[in-house]
Amino acid sequence: MFRDRGHAGELLAALLERYRGQPGTVLLALPRGGVPVAASVANALALPLDVLLAHKIGAPGEPELAIGAVSVDGVVVLDQKAIAAMGISEAALETAISHEQVELLRRERLYRGDRPRLALSGQTVILIDDGLATGYTMLAGAGAVRRQQPASIVVAVPVALRETLDWLRAETDETVCVDMPKRLEAVGQFYEDFSQISDEQVIEELSR
Repeated sequence: MFRDRGHAGELLAALLERYRGQPGTVLLALPRGGVPVAASVANALALPLDVLLAHKIGAPGEPELAIGAVSVDGVVVLDQKAIAAMGISEAALETAISHEQVELLRRERLYRGDRPRLALSGQTVILIDDGLATGYTMLAGAGAVRRQQPASIVVAVPVALRETLDWLRAETDETVCVDMPKRLEAVGQFYEDFSQISDEQVIEELSR
């Protein structure tokens, strides 16, 4: 059990110690929950931090039910079995994807302001979130990073199912995780404090 996201980041940093101060290594956080985790890692390991905008695609009429994910750069990962089982039309799917991309662009402008994105070509890129359930959002993010030709992609999270990590390992170069429970119904169940992170908190962490 983690006290909060900052504590989870401290424990994650211990597993990433070999990257401390390493030139050519950058951290990318998936907002919003991944930002305080990644900020804690960045402080512990003296590494640069930026955000990677990706978000789940909610089923039409059931926004909390993930049927995939999309990145701000348009990388889309879909759960085709769930989409077919729910009978979601192509038009409805496109509308849901479009809605998420508009929101991601808004958040990117809000979070980054005039700051340019960190250059990722030839870099070791460590992707951080506060935990993984389905893994779709992280996979979309990794796909967006892969387009920029990094030297390697590392997925680092406090908690995730082993099956999810195995699935992501096929698409990335390394996975690092503090806790791999046998069951995971919600990431928040592994935190004493899993308060919602506001846009203002994200901006504050990045400005540091």
